[in-house]
Amino acid sequence: MNTFTIIFLIAVVVSYSIQHWLSSRQKSFVLEHRSAVPDAFKESVSLDAHQKAADYTIDNGRLGTIDGIVGVIFLLILTLGGGISAVFKMWSSFGLSPMLTDLGAVGSIIIIMTLLEIPSSLYQTFVIEEKYGFNKSTVARFFKDQAISLSLVIAIGMPIFALILWVMDSVGDLWWLYAWAILMSFSLLMSWLFPTVIAPLFNEFTPMEDGALKTRIQGLLERCGFNSNGIFIMDGSKRSGHGNAYFTGMGNNKRIVFFDTLIDSLDDEELEAVLAHELGHFKRKHVIKMLIASAFMTLISFAILGWLINQDWFFSGLGVDTHSNAAALLLFTLVSPVFTIFMQPISAYFQRKFEFEADDFASDNAKASKMISGLVKLYEENASTLTPDPLYSAFHYSHPPAAIRIAHLQTKMS
Repeated sequence: MNTFTIIFLIAVVVSYSIQHWLSSRQKSFVLEHRSAVPDAFKESVSLDAHQKAADYTIDNGRLGTIDGIVGVIFLLILTLGGGISAVFKMWSSFGLSPMLTDLGAVGSIIIIMTLLEIPSSLYQTFVIEEKYGFNKSTVARFFKDQAISLSLVIAIGMPIFALILWVMDSVGDLWWLYAWAILMSFSLLMSWLFPTVIAPLFNEFTPMEDGALKTRIQGLLERCGFNSNGIFIMDGSKRSGHGNAYFTGMGNNKRIVFFDTLIDSLDDEELEAVLAHELGHFKRKHVIKMLIASAFMTLISFAILGWLINQDWFFSGLGVDTHSNAAALLLFTLVSPVFTIFMQPISAYFQRKFEFEADDFASDNAKASKMISGLVKLYEENASTLTPDPLYSAFHYSHPPAAIRIAHLQTKMS
């Protein structure tokens, strides 16, 4: 134990306490407003739907609290409890090369963390989602998804991790700059490949049939100057009753995707307005801005790690006696979130700002009234609370709260 150990423990306590306090505020605020539909929604949302959303939010919050406690305990076991050191020592005893030892140790910890999350995911899917009528999945499909996800991490993630480790060992003190470039290039490649290679492993994507809706959407795309590689319907209903729409991919591999549940819920003009909002993110260059911000923060993180990796107190303060590049990467990834909680409201602020800009774009290229009616249906059908705690939403909501967002859209109708 050294000074950094104490700093780390203080950061863990402060981070968890803030999250727990915010969750408690959210629960209390939602309960306090459960008995009546907010004035702005009295004519469009029933009391039963409003109370269902409140109960759904509270149940998810309770599970989130348990997940937070488990996460803190597991973090302390891995670090100060000697878990990381024990795994690295076990793999060292096999007499493998340093690279295979590091990959085996990190892979083992990833598998353990994945397995640890499964009970919570099972409860979320087959208890909470089932209770509120959203779950459409089966146990077999659930575990198939888990297996595919883990396989992708091993097949794609581990080679990239191995390449970064090789760079750390081979290029000198500026390794972090090369590692950053590799990671950013990989992220761009995955963004380009996702629509046609990754996403189809989980869902089926059927080209939208010719008809009034497709004609309307193609007209919107032409007005917005958006070239896509097709308009597709995704079979989201095989897992969930929640609905959504998005565009994905980069360059010449962009796709427009509608959940089949969304197609069933909204009329053609509402679907046009929702898609106009998504296109607003593209036209206002939000994707590029977020990518640049992410690249900048990742570069800073790698630079900090480039310094920390040479500090003995970084390893010993976190209970790790294996001074390896792999252990440093793993440690940094695990502990940095407890030191960066202050970034959450900053990130959320800019995301909500982008949502307002996308809503403005949708109002200019479709009907604001249809955007509002479509959003109300989505809030109701997805059981999204209409009364979140303002401070909680400032930390956690990437979208503006319902009442604020719709009030903003209403100004576009005048």
